Amino acid sequence: MRLTDIQRCEVRPGLLVEWTLDPATIKTAAGLPEDARPPAYLQESHIRTARSVREDGLFVPTWLGTAFDVPGVVDLDVLHDALRTWTLRHETLRSGFRWVGDEMRRFTLDAEAVSLHREVVGDFSVAEELVQHLQDRFDVAADALSWPNFIYAAVVREDCTSVYMAFDHSNVDSYSIQRLPAEIHELYTAGAAGRAVAETPISSYVDFCEIERASADQIDDTHAIVDRWREFILRCDGKLPNFPLDLGLDAGGKLPTQKLMNEMLVDADDAAAFESYCRPFGGSLTGILAATSLIVHEITGQSVYRTVVPFHTRAKSRWMDSVGWYVGGAPIEIPVAQSPDFGSTLEMVRTALRTNRSLTRMPIARVLRLLGADFRPTSPDLYSIVSFVDARGIPGAAHWAELKAYGLVRVSYGDQVCVWINRLHEGLQFASRYPDTDAAYKNMRLYVERLREIIVSVARNGLVAPL
Repeated sequence: MRLTDIQRCEVRPGLLVEWTLDPATIKTAAGLPEDARPPAYLQESHIRTARSVREDGLFVPTWLGTAFDVPGVVDLDVLHDALRTWTLRHETLRSGFRWVGDEMRRFTLDAEAVSLHREVVGDFSVAEELVQHLQDRFDVAADALSWPNFIYAAVVREDCTSVYMAFDHSNVDSYSIQRLPAEIHELYTAGAAGRAVAETPISSYVDFCEIERASADQIDDTHAIVDRWREFILRCDGKLPNFPLDLGLDAGGKLPTQKLMNEMLVDADDAAAFESYCRPFGGSLTGILAATSLIVHEITGQSVYRTVVPFHTRAKSRWMDSVGWYVGGAPIEIPVAQSPDFGSTLEMVRTALRTNRSLTRMPIARVLRLLGADFRPTSPDLYSIVSFVDARGIPGAAHWAELKAYGLVRVSYGDQVCVWINRLHEGLQFASRYPDTDAAYKNMRLYVERLREIIVSVARNGLVAPL
């Protein structure tokens, strides 16, 4: 689905209804004993970063969400049951953390202890006022440092109802939120028809956290994966890589506000032709990273492009339907100055991805801890990314446009650049969070336009036009 922010997801006036965990459920959670399953390293790093930034005096919302329509007159009781049923499927949503000294300790509710509280907030006749209310409400209800840290909302109208679901990032990734519209639609449609949905067991992200952490804790600072990260970080001047264009930031300055850049790069035909050209080298991800390498070299003269490429860690099929934050990173270095053409750069990227993708099995937070480096987080993003996802195979993807389905990202503060490129049925969509400076805007516009030029040139002519 298209990634955007709450301001650009076609919010329309109507009657606002909200769902949160029932106060009795929250009271029960307060008295729960410790769950021995630890947080994932990714979860712990995220929450510690949020605490560190908060201690520096800045509130940085980090929630993700989704928005989509349910056509026709909606039965709120049936929607309530659908939302509760979906919530109970995913153990991470009824699991949270307490601080015991400087340690994070998990607690987890049993499914039968979970109830949702529904509240009619009131009518909103002005879309802008509704948008502001939703953003403010999500900031508080889906906060990394509180629990529960998710909220559901619906804007009810006679012709359709728009559903909004927001979660702190510690519980969800992009794949999780993109599956949501189809799953809620299935549960709602079945409930409205008075039939049950066949229940298939869904594996728990909480279990995954325990398994992944146990594996990560078996290595020490002499492990080959740690050595490779150490060498990569040394070549990045002792830190994880930033986006390699001038962002107009002052060294040691305050964390800047961010802006969103969001548009379609190319249509379905050009996206398909670009994918076809790049397929022998690994597909569109390889092509986008190759194009980015060339653009960085063209703009800055930088001879090597270094980045951390995000990959999902749902390595086993049991995790595919599970809601959670299943993401790891692979460091790559592309000596683009040695490349005479786009094809050679594709080959370099393919080799780098094949060589380094296995490093995603080790959480970066664990590696940094073993390196012993002082990576005290002062920004919600440890590093900049360029991410690619082919979302066309996600259940319900063919209906996203008609249902006005969007993935939502909160744009607030940060000194890094996060780029997400999604392959949709309509083509390639580009979205990015970037620092709100004149230099960053200028260079991000240059990057986007040049990326579009390369994709179109490769798709239509099989070569890259000169800058």
